[in-house]
Amino acid sequence: MSTSLTLKIDGMHCGACVRRVTAALSKVPGVVVKDVQVGRAEVGFDPGQSAPAAIAAAVSSIGFNATPES
Repeated sequence: MSTSLTLKIDGMHCGACVRRVTAALSKVPGVVVKDVQVGRAEVGFDPGQSAPAAIAAAVSSIGFNATPES
């Protein structure tokens, strides 16, 4: 089963940022990247393999501030 998650991401400014975030999200187990744009990302994830906090942490680990949108 897949759950959707939208992240608000501060600090992104360009296409290179989009590529970096996409790459970081792609490395998280159970995550399927749906869309990444400057300032936000939408993913699907398997709750048995990952959690919203871990997904946001993957983005934060590359220098951006990521928070799940409600």
